[in-house]
Amino acid sequence: MDIVKILQQEFSVNKTQIENTIKLIDEGNTIPFIARYRKELTGSLDDQVLRSISERLTYLRNLEEKKKQIEESLLEQGNLTDEIKKALDNAVTITEADDIYRPFRPKRKTRASVAKEKGLGKLADVILAQKEKIDIYKYAQKFINEEKGVLSAEEALQGAMDIVAEDISDNAQIRKTIRNEIFKNGSIITKAVDENTKSVYEMYYDYSENIKKIAPHRVLAVNRGEKEGFLTVKVECDNEKIFLLVSKDVIDKNSPFEELLGEIIKDSIKRLILPSVEREIRNEITETAEEKAIDVFGKNLKQLLMQPPIKDKTVLAIDPAYRTGCKTAVVDKTGKPLETCVIYPTPPQNKVEEAKKKVISLIDKYDVDVISIGNGTASRETEGFVAELIKECEKNVSYVIVNEAGASVYSASKLGAEEFPDYDVSLRSAVSIGRRLQDPLAELVKIDPESIGVGQYQHDMNKKRLSETLKGVVEDCVNKVGVDLNTASAPLLSYVAGISPVVSKNIVSYREEKGKFLSRKELLNVSKLGPKAFEQCAGFLRISESKEAFDNTGVHPESYKAAQELLKITGFTKDDLKNKNVKGIKNKIGNMEETAKTLGIGVYTLEDIINDIEKPGRDPRDDMPKPVLRTDVLEMTDLKEGMVLKGTVRNVIDFGVFVDIGVHQDGLVHISQITDKFIKHPLEVLKVGDIVDVKVLSVDIEKKRISLTMRF
Repeated sequence: MDIVKILQQEFSVNKTQIENTIKLIDEGNTIPFIARYRKELTGSLDDQVLRSISERLTYLRNLEEKKKQIEESLLEQGNLTDEIKKALDNAVTITEADDIYRPFRPKRKTRASVAKEKGLGKLADVILAQKEKIDIYKYAQKFINEEKGVLSAEEALQGAMDIVAEDISDNAQIRKTIRNEIFKNGSIITKAVDENTKSVYEMYYDYSENIKKIAPHRVLAVNRGEKEGFLTVKVECDNEKIFLLVSKDVIDKNSPFEELLGEIIKDSIKRLILPSVEREIRNEITETAEEKAIDVFGKNLKQLLMQPPIKDKTVLAIDPAYRTGCKTAVVDKTGKPLETCVIYPTPPQNKVEEAKKKVISLIDKYDVDVISIGNGTASRETEGFVAELIKECEKNVSYVIVNEAGASVYSASKLGAEEFPDYDVSLRSAVSIGRRLQDPLAELVKIDPESIGVGQYQHDMNKKRLSETLKGVVEDCVNKVGVDLNTASAPLLSYVAGISPVVSKNIVSYREEKGKFLSRKELLNVSKLGPKAFEQCAGFLRISESKEAFDNTGVHPESYKAAQELLKITGFTKDDLKNKNVKGIKNKIGNMEETAKTLGIGVYTLEDIINDIEKPGRDPRDDMPKPVLRTDVLEMTDLKEGMVLKGTVRNVIDFGVFVDIGVHQDGLVHISQITDKFIKHPLEVLKVGDIVDVKVLSVDIEKKRISLTMRF
């Protein structure tokens, strides 16, 4: 199997790009490092493509190893033939390789294995060979053997039929034919376990859809409905067509046992093939649906993490609640908690005036710029309270509704306890809600990605696969933004390329013991951070206090000499870099290729160095749409059909997007209402964090549903 050729064709890139990428991965380089600092070798493949290549490489190598194991096992058994070896060589999936090995795999006790123990294998061979024109019932009498428990010709014949049925079911080509037919023309059929039971799965109580056409989110919905006991699910296919397809492969022309083999084939299909193929197909469409859902989750998570920070603002954060009161925290411009308290403006206490007095005093005392409100329980009432309070407040203050998904997970975690040992769990949550506004990325990395509510059916997915994908997304975001080495938390540092959770804690410990890092080189003094880890992480870490100006840029230490020479030949100094006065380098260079050659670097690296020194400390999140700041509140009852509002995309799923329009309940823009042109998925035109104009189509107060459109 030529893995390089397969990857080259699948990813439409040249051979050198694939070979270099594989070499870099095998040398232990991280994806962010390869994507950012080895562009000359990969042809500037981005982190997403590199991760896909890495995942596919792992699968193909596992397939190769599987084939090798099967080949060795068959050789040991004495069953390896040229035909089987060729079939193995041509297998392109692990399922195909398993099918080839299926007839030779040690089996648990089956009807066929029992029949073989009784010496009925030869009778089965005669039936399957279809050479002898004999009365098979009379011939079967030869195999009567009371000692082995074969008491009649009928028993002998039935045993032989069981052996042939299993042989047919173990035939890799037959299984492939049936699988392809069911995939092409089969249907998923769902029925209600109890039609009178109300549930969210009612649309699936009597439902059928072609397997080939079923949407990923419906596969996951059906699976969950089955798991929760509301639905029965089965795969339906044209049994007659499958019988004809198998007969064509098994029954010879003018076969003396045509009728008998027909009976055996029907038994094999019904008893052995269809149950296992149905499982395989459902597993396969589930895996495909999960991959699609994980992909959507990953893209949503990326946009959420890359939301622009509200910089240099003192934030008053409120974690809403009813009976236990609203936990409140003021955090300064660096995210440090200044004061916490609990107010009771919501039912049943309704101490509105007392709460107003307290909040206004905090705003005045700490010069608060913005109020951050969590979107959980009692958010609507809290928002109303804040909107009224702002009208009475002398200082110009606005508020933002913040997605608090996972805040309670963080506040109850070991990390939350370590960060704020003196705070109550709920007060930690309020601090987190405030910090999410100031720097979403730095705060959200403290929470398991699965707990951040920007996906669909994430709790039903393969936990390992979901975790790996989302960890990759977080890693890419963190490295794209860069991390301040002297302020970053251990969880944030652990996502920097080359830095493990253990090393991230060692960095923080070193910082606490020795004081601020004054250069990137100082990282080499940190316990367990060796030259390889330094190579991977150094370029992604920023030190504004360093005497070395390049330490506060994305320029990698390996390119400092080239970057210094670039400044020199374009008439700039490191002081210019520190003062952010390096502009228009490209105009002074002329020929990029010649300059790159002179500096001993590639053109891609030269372009990156130019971008880094022209915009030192640049935050790519600044290009993203800013959160909508509000000063007044709307209720669902205020909404009228035809009303046009501005909102923020909170979640993108297969069938539409949920938009926050400031009424506590997000509205749904169905995929058909997003744009006039045809789109296969909302992600083609929208992403989490986008600010959009929407028009109200309908409002259902009872069901708390808001239908919106962007087509107006």
